[in-house]
Amino acid sequence: MPKSVMALAVLLCLCVVAFLTEARLNPALAQASDDPQAGILVQIIPGHYMYNSNVFNSVIGGVIVTSEGVVVVDALSSEAMANHERQLIADMIRQPVRFLISSPDHNNFTRGNVAYQDVIRIGHENYRTDLLARIEDLPVAEQEARLPHQTYRDRMTLHLGGKEIQILHFGPAHTRGDSIVFVPEDRIVYMSELFFYDQFPVVNTGYVSWINAIDIALNLEADIFVPSHGRMDDPQNSRAALMRFRQLLADTRDAVQRAIAQGATEDQVAATVLLPQYKDLSGYQQQREVVVRRTYRDLKGILP
Repeated sequence: MPKSVMALAVLLCLCVVAFLTEARLNPALAQASDDPQAGILVQIIPGHYMYNSNVFNSVIGGVIVTSEGVVVVDALSSEAMANHERQLIADMIRQPVRFLISSPDHNNFTRGNVAYQDVIRIGHENYRTDLLARIEDLPVAEQEARLPHQTYRDRMTLHLGGKEIQILHFGPAHTRGDSIVFVPEDRIVYMSELFFYDQFPVVNTGYVSWINAIDIALNLEADIFVPSHGRMDDPQNSRAALMRFRQLLADTRDAVQRAIAQGATEDQVAATVLLPQYKDLSGYQQQREVVVRRTYRDLKGILP
């Protein structure tokens, strides 16, 4: 075999080995399932990851790594998805999962809870109440598999592997029982469904006080804010993106409030508050009217 051909063959083999090694070590390439809904585990900064699913609206969960184990934020849409995330954690991080912290009570963030029977599950007291109401028709065993073991009212702090992990509730926002997870040492906040990254929000259960919750979060000593939906290419831009999202909520509130002051009915508000500056965001066509109607009912004090 000519030396040039042999050298090329060796080079190709080395490239294949390098790629496989990179796929194993680089979180952005880690996908160990043929399931079209299976996601990838992406490193945000050392010790912090996000699991990006491939389902519609790019559902995101958080992973906090310590020397004594892992804390997962939100179990996501299904047992299969949660098991896939756990397999990636086992393969890449090689630390056991110790805690699951859950924020919204919606099915696309809690069906995966059943894959965490061996860990301590935590949620706000309203999260537990609303999740139980949502799943009350399910068999008792499945209810118990999804409900939290521990609840809190305003805040709760975990100390794991020398790392302080704060679990915070800032009042009704996306739901009545949202949790924000703050790791002061690493200046990172997991916002869960309080943050749609450059997307129009889903607010079927949202409140105008969502804006206040974001304001409190922005005052935390943090640089990185992890969303639950959207695409966060550069974590250092996440504060600016969260501020843009806050502005969307504020613009909606202000426009609806002006319409109410002029005597508009809910149907009139839904027809006229179009928020055209946000028409190019993903989800606008599906959610604009829902957001406007929910905001109207909240401002009028007629939410159930």
